[in-house]
Parts: sequence; structure tokens; C-alpha cells
Amino acid sequence: MAERSLVTRISPRLKKAQGSLLIAEPMPGVKYGEIVEVELATGETRLGQVIDVSRDATVIQVFGGVSEIDMGETRVRYRGETFRIPVSIDMLGRIFDGLGRPIDGGPEIVPEDYMDINGLPLNPAARLPPSEFIETGISVIDGLNSLVRGQKLPIFSGSGLPHNRIAAQIVRQARVRGSGEKFAIVFAAIGVSYDDAMFFIDNFRRYGALHNTVAFINTADSPVIERIAVPRVALTVAEHLAWNHDMHVLAILTDMTNYCEALRELSAAREEVPSRRGYPGYMYTDLATIYERAGRVEGKKGSVTQMPILTMPDDDITHPIPDLTGYITEGQLVLSRSLWNRGIYPPFDVLMSLSRLMKDGIGEGKTREDHRGVFMQLYTAYAEGVKLRELSVVVGVEALSERDRRYLEFADRFEREFIGQGEYERRTIEETLDKGWELLAILPEEELKHVKMEHIKKYHPRYRRKRSEAA
Repeated sequence: MAERSLVTRISPRLKKAQGSLLIAEPMPGVKYGEIVEVELATGETRLGQVIDVSRDATVIQVFGGVSEIDMGETRVRYRGETFRIPVSIDMLGRIFDGLGRPIDGGPEIVPEDYMDINGLPLNPAARLPPSEFIETGISVIDGLNSLVRGQKLPIFSGSGLPHNRIAAQIVRQARVRGSGEKFAIVFAAIGVSYDDAMFFIDNFRRYGALHNTVAFINTADSPVIERIAVPRVALTVAEHLAWNHDMHVLAILTDMTNYCEALRELSAAREEVPSRRGYPGYMYTDLATIYERAGRVEGKKGSVTQMPILTMPDDDITHPIPDLTGYITEGQLVLSRSLWNRGIYPPFDVLMSLSRLMKDGIGEGKTREDHRGVFMQLYTAYAEGVKLRELSVVVGVEALSERDRRYLEFADRFEREFIGQGEYERRTIEETLDKGWELLAILPEEELKHVKMEHIKKYHPRYRRKRSEAA
């Protein structure tokens, strides 16, 4: 267990309290990010963090707010250290609040170490390119937008869409392929409602998903400042499991929109000059400090992969939150309100989604030899079918050729059978690719221009039937 220093200095006088901010007289030696203890007149002690240091004042964000603070009786003690949390392999299977305190009725964690929640800088030269497939059990992700170890692949959702159900499904189903690989999930719910919090907790417990999961639940009624800490606390635990225990860790962060709203609220309380739509101008940099903690490192067996989930206000993909997220991450998975209204779950918009690192995680030895060709053919055929569907609205289905009608049938069945999947249905990558071949069999064989002939002979249902009949 690591020793923690506790060099306290007491602030001479408080000047002002506002929202979750406490403004104290300047103290020599106090540093940005330093943790403080705020002792109220009642004897209660709250934690805070220094967010601004100047000649005139020291500004502190207090976890729990400052509405009940008696300025004359409150004391601030500077601890001389940044915000650290205890970490341990024993955190697997446990549920914590946003600051890493157990809320599952279990005992306190016996720490192996105390780690700064802001993480440690990684040498860029030591970073390895993301690679190796992570199987989520969801066909539209595994088959068309594959997730690879070390990647950051966000899900863009909207209000009322089933992103929470999808997140819970990924937690239940995700795994890495290969023998001897250690896999864990770190799940962080940021500013969620009480109902959503109970949904996640009950779902993980009921379906046995907790055994390899560390869950952090931050509810909407928690102090705003805690919301800023949640993703960093979760990623600190993910890094400990990856770098110190050689585990491949998938970190799911939902909902990053709540995080950005908290960032905007705190920025307004500090009276900073707002940028786009009232968000602080440094939001891009702030998000990058979270997203860039994904990756693989030379000399380490483990990896950290991220799937942040965010709800787009008014389904606007150009909103600053999804816009800035898209610049930092390696692709996006977009949910479609149109598909959801037609009863298709999970309602991923294939033509709006992409995984920029997919090519590095698929193929022979990783998924299957025909994966690349099947992906390209499915994508091309679906795009053609969607285009013909729009045309048929104008000219009528009767005016289309036999070839075009087959593409229309393909698009309809692709949405129902490939994109559409049961919430508790787990498909292996082999089952996903076989499902793709079943749908491609709708089209004339000469239309399968993106698939190698040797793969057609091996995997096409018509040739499989012939081999089965011959046997």
C-alpha cells in the first residue's frame, strides 16, 4: 500500500461563497489542483479542489456545495496533494459512487496504491497503434464498425433513444478473443436519474455482469463538481487494471453530455467568457484529457479502450459536444430515431456510423478471413437499397427492375435481421458474418463485387448447401 503525505495548511480567512465555489484569501505555496478539506461549523468535513490561484484569492470547488457554509466559522485545510483515489484489483465486482466510495453495502477497498485521478502522461513514442478485435456481441458493431483494443469509439444518441439499454448490453456481452486474455469493464454513469441508476445496478446484478465489472454511479442529484470527477475516477481504475494487472479494459462512459453541462455550469459560476452555445472555450482540451487516456503502451500487456456515450441536444450532430468529440475520437456510432420509431433495436444508423480503426482489428487471425469483403459488400448493398427506397417513393416499386427490387428486399431485411437484434441476444462474430452471407444471398452472385470468389465458394449459403448435400 502506498503512503500518502498529509501536509495541511489552514487558510486564514474566507472571502466569498457562491454555488459550489469557495473564495479564500491567497495562501503561499498552494498549487492548482490541490485537494483541500473544508471543515464546517457543524463539524462536517467536505473535500474541495483548488481551481484557480492568484495574488488576490484562491478559488476552491467544493464537493457537496457551499450553500450551508458559515463564512466566519468555516476553515479550509490545504492537504498539499492532488485528488487521489485508492485502487485495487478487488474493485472488480463492486459498485461505487462518483468519487470511488462503495455504495453496494460491501467493505471499504484495501488499496494497492493511491492514484491521481488526472492520470499520468504517456510518452507518445511508447504508444502502440490500436489493434485486436473486441467482440461486443452486437452485429452492427462487430460486423460493420468493429471496436479494437486501444480505440475510442463514441456512441451518439438522442433523448429517448435506448443508449442505456445498449450500454448495459455491451457490459453483459463484451469480451476479447483468444485464450489467456484477461478482460474487464469499467462502467461510469454520469449524472443519470435515479431510475437509470437502479436500471444499471439491477441489470448488472441480475445477469451476472458484475463479476468482471467496476461500476461508478453518479446520480443527477449529486453535486455538479462530482460530475467532473467521475470519468477521471473511472479511467484511473481502468489504467490501474490495464497497466498493473495486464488486463484489457473497456471503459464505458455515459452520459458525456451531462459531464459537459456540468463543465458549462462551473464555467458560468467562475464568470468565464463563454464560447459556442455557452460552453467554455477550453472544452475541447478538457474532453481530450479524458478521451486520450485510451490506448496501448509498449511493454505493457494490457490496454484501455473507451466507448463514451453522449446524447445530442435536439439530435443535432453539429452541436459542440458531438462535434468536438468527433474530432478527438476514432469514429462514431450514431443511433437513428427513424429506425427506433420503426421498432428496430439497436437502432444504429449504418450510413452515419464508422470506425476508423476497424481495418486494424479484423481479418484472418483476428475475426475471419472474409470479414473485410463482407463488410464492404453489406455496406454497399445497403446504401444502394436505401437510395432505391427513396426512388421508389417517387416512381413506385412497379417501375423498378428485378435487380432493384432485390436491393429493396435486401435493405428491408438488413434492417430487420442484421441491424435488428434482441436485447439479450449475443452473436459471435462468426454468427454475424454468416448472417451477412444469408442476406447477401438475396442478391445476384454477379453483384458481389467486393467479396473474393474463394470466399464466395466457401461461405455463400448456396455453396454450403451443395457441400452439405454432397456429404
